[in-house]
Amino acid sequence: QVQLVESGGGLVQPGGSLRLSCVSSGIIFSSSVMSWYRQAPGDKRELVARIDGGGGPYYTDSVKGRFTISRDNAKDTVYLQMNSLKREDTAIYYCNAFGRRSVFGGMDFYWGQGTQVTVSS
Repeated sequence: QVQLVESGGGLVQPGGSLRLSCVSSGIIFSSSVMSWYRQAPGDKRELVARIDGGGGPYYTDSVKGRFTISRDNAKDTVYLQMNSLKREDTAIYYCNAFGRRSVFGGMDFYWGQGTQVTVSS
């Protein structure tokens, strides 16, 4: 069974920082593409950042220069460091994995349960 467990969300003032973590189990983490998505009320879920097995990151334009995605393959964990937070960053943040459960298995998408990030004064 694949599990992605997010943590680190909460309430923060504008300009503040948060660090999200996502611990995975049940997939071959080192070869998985790991992503963070977010969904605000009434909006579609959007890709925030992505990092592949080789470490190359992608960011959506609205977070470039403020957010950093990283991974620790030894801990099967992906992180999202969020700095200079804005009110429009308020959303539920979801961890996503695109990977395989075994060496001979197929690739599939997996989701965490989400963690709430609220940016407000």
